[in-house]
Amino acid sequence: MWSDESSFQLHHADGRVRIWRKQHESMHPTCMSTTLQADGGSVMVLGMFSWHDLGPLIHVEQRLNSTTYLSIVADQVHPIMLMAYPNGDGFFQQDNVPCHGARIVQEWFQEHEGDFTLLRWPPQSPDLNPIEHLWDEVKRAIRQLVPQPSNLTELDSAIHQAWCQIPCILSTSRGVNARKNHRSIEGKRWPNEVLMGWL
Repeated sequence: MWSDESSFQLHHADGRVRIWRKQHESMHPTCMSTTLQADGGSVMVLGMFSWHDLGPLIHVEQRLNSTTYLSIVADQVHPIMLMAYPNGDGFFQQDNVPCHGARIVQEWFQEHEGDFTLLRWPPQSPDLNPIEHLWDEVKRAIRQLVPQPSNLTELDSAIHQAWCQIPCILSTSRGVNARKNHRSIEGKRWPNEVLMGWL
């Protein structure tokens, strides 16, 4: 089961606005742009998918730290893994965000290693996770919405709708891209033979 968190901003902007004006019009209202603090807010979700199907999106309501992440894993990810892999033969992937590697989180995974296997993940390898392609699909779908979400509730709803509309065949086909990226920056082969055996 691949997993990853992604943050979606309500009003995304790079801060660059170009206008044509005369020298004395620098303070004219039509030559000024208003801004929103923190781009109007954002929504963070944790998504999962396997070779067989898309998993649910889990809304991250608080700042993601080791305590919050442990709560998500124990209360929501764990039941999903038990249901998807009742024989305990499933693999769960997470990247190397600091809260994922926290001692309390790692201890929890060790206590539940009989339920599923935590996939060893190489450092500095975000491009190896095929779920990144699914986030691209979701963000593309949201950019195409007319009108755009006007508040965080609408944005959250749009994220979930876009996620549910991703075809299953798309999610299962994206993993082939990881084969092209199985070498690290140093040119060494990624030693995760379990994953490479799947691809």
